[in-house]
Amino acid sequence: MVNPVMTASGTFGYGIEFQDFLDLSQVGGIIVKGTTLNPRQGNPYPRMAETAQGMLNCVGLQNKGVAHFCEHIYPTIKDLPTQVLVNVSGSSPDDYAECAARINELDNIPAIELNISCPNVKQGGMAFGVTPEGAATVVRAVREAYKKTLIVKLSPNVTSITDIALAVQDAGADAVSLINTLMGMAIDAEKRKKLLSIGTGGLSGPCVKPVALRMVYQVAHAVSIPVIGLGGISSATDAIEFLLAGATAIEIGTANFLDPAIAQKVAVGINEYLDRHGFNDVKDIIGALED
Repeated sequence: MVNPVMTASGTFGYGIEFQDFLDLSQVGGIIVKGTTLNPRQGNPYPRMAETAQGMLNCVGLQNKGVAHFCEHIYPTIKDLPTQVLVNVSGSSPDDYAECAARINELDNIPAIELNISCPNVKQGGMAFGVTPEGAATVVRAVREAYKKTLIVKLSPNVTSITDIALAVQDAGADAVSLINTLMGMAIDAEKRKKLLSIGTGGLSGPCVKPVALRMVYQVAHAVSIPVIGLGGISSATDAIEFLLAGATAIEIGTANFLDPAIAQKVAVGINEYLDRHGFNDVKDIIGALED
């Protein structure tokens, strides 16, 4: 990548929607919205709610399936001037593996990001990513089917995120990204109703940054594979904090809704920081947190 800045899945569409706002060649990579083996309608509306310093969403991975992506979306994004990655989701290890295998055939997609926060329909809906065993099962299945770079996106809704990270590393992950959204809820007191159709949703935005930063720091010191940090990043300073904590790269999510050019601005800000502090390369600050 030309720099360590990427855009997070579900917050940047397929990239082409943002071309009027920023120069994609100045962004390290984009991760397109979640793709599943079969089409998904997502959850009923309302499925987004604003909250203090963040937002909740329960979109439910709405997409038209991997066949539609390969036939109709891929041709429109394969020549974008940045690295294009696909976020892959599923409801069983076989679903994940088959979806990944289809994307493996696309020449201009160098990597996938595996969303293991999805519910395992065969085990009562508990997310794969909340146990080391569940996470490893999915990663092993996908590793057999997918031959390029495999990034695994970790859920923060766990007791020990380092245990999950180590499990997916042992199962064949090339890198991990974290954190996915925290589970939250919002209520309208006057109407005495829940603000999201299914009651709960994923919390993102600046409010989750301290949690994300702590988890990235812990995981970066536990695994030997690269760590991609995300969670509440909305400025170059935020991004630099994640790099200092041990992240090799970062993703920007919710901030894209507020400023569609934020990824390019963060990339510029990182370079300005490096110049100001006399560093020659961004690698010089990765994990460079002083005691």
